[in-house]
Amino acid sequence: MKSMKQSLKNIQGLSGQKSVSNADLCMLPHVHLPISFKTPKFETYDGHGDPIAHLKRYCNQLRGAGGKEELLMAYFGVSLVGIASKWYMDQDISHWSIWDDLARDIVKQFQYNVDIAPDRKSLSNLKKTSSENFREYTVKWHEQASRVKPLMDETDMASVFLQAQKADYFQNMMFAMGKPFAEAIKIGEMVENGLKTGCILSQSAIRATFQAIQRGSGGAASRKKKEEVEMAASSLRNPRQPRGYFPPNTPKHYYPHQDVAYAMTPQS
Repeated sequence: MKSMKQSLKNIQGLSGQKSVSNADLCMLPHVHLPISFKTPKFETYDGHGDPIAHLKRYCNQLRGAGGKEELLMAYFGVSLVGIASKWYMDQDISHWSIWDDLARDIVKQFQYNVDIAPDRKSLSNLKKTSSENFREYTVKWHEQASRVKPLMDETDMASVFLQAQKADYFQNMMFAMGKPFAEAIKIGEMVENGLKTGCILSQSAIRATFQAIQRGSGGAASRKKKEEVEMAASSLRNPRQPRGYFPPNTPKHYYPHQDVAYAMTPQS
């Protein structure tokens, strides 16, 4: 009688919930692990990135299973976290008779990560937000860049990275062109510090000050401040050339003295 009541509870669940019996909770209850088998520490997959890449890593880590598909299927849930784990737990595994069925379903579910993978154009449009510092932005940008196919080398990556910068960073990081990506990061952090401390005057600050002066009284102090702002803005647009600089291909003319008293008859 007690056995019948327990079976009825297992069928109906506890207070209307699903059954918590071992047979119902275990994804593959018929699979028995070898006594000497040691569970490896899996690299987890959270539903982001290439699902096929995760399947490759998982199969390589579980080579100790001796190629037994039931062990591959039984341990696969351990390698999933986040939305991937939630998807796995919601599946009806009755239609997974072999490993290929499971692998095909997870690839189908998360293939969109590959289909919407970033490219160079999307990377150049990935701007830094006001709520993140330069290093946080760089880490986020580099993670996206690592998904671009074919993979970019460090120099090419730095070039695309510069194209993604806002005006204040772009004009002060131009000499990072052609350098490795790590060098571009260091230069960007120096620019960020310069903007914070006022050593580098941002274009937005120049515009704001200029507009404030235009709305002011127009006194001598305001005119002087306006001239300083205009000079700073001009120096950003047209950097001063070093002393002794001559533009290329500049013609050089010689003009003789025009005083008649000093005129000399040229010798034959």
